[in-house]
Amino acid sequence: MTLERWIGLLFLLFCCLYGYAAYFGMDHLLPPILKRAPVWPSSFPKILSVLGMLTALAVIFASNPKTVNSAESGIDYRRLMDYKIGQAIALIGSMIAYALLLRPIGFIAATSIFLIGGSWILGERRYYLMVPIALIGTILIWYLVQEILGIFLSPWPRLF
Repeated sequence: MTLERWIGLLFLLFCCLYGYAAYFGMDHLLPPILKRAPVWPSSFPKILSVLGMLTALAVIFASNPKTVNSAESGIDYRRLMDYKIGQAIALIGSMIAYALLLRPIGFIAATSIFLIGGSWILGERRYYLMVPIALIGTILIWYLVQEILGIFLSPWPRLF
């Protein structure tokens, strides 16, 4: 079995677990008044899990892969150390740091730092573009979630 099919199989397993959690783990926690709503908080995870399963099955049961040279193919798993794994690990680490810092320093500071740091990790060095774009994007997302959708999102650090 090729690497793509193994990844598709792992993705299918993840989507099955995610779908199980969406179908059976979220709905019973809703208050009775919300159970009559046409769209539940679990609706989008349900749709994502089904689409993910269909995508994984398409990858797994796709026709035989083309035989190409390893130099022409996308990722050669025998040369993984030649790729920029350090960047990927740093980006994953910054995502974890973002999740941990979101409550203590607030949404606006944590998201701005994450976007600026993430673009720096990926190689962007034009700070005069990075900082304003990150700040504007962060404030627009906060405004959309807080004011338009009506979901409370703490913009600043909690002092107590």
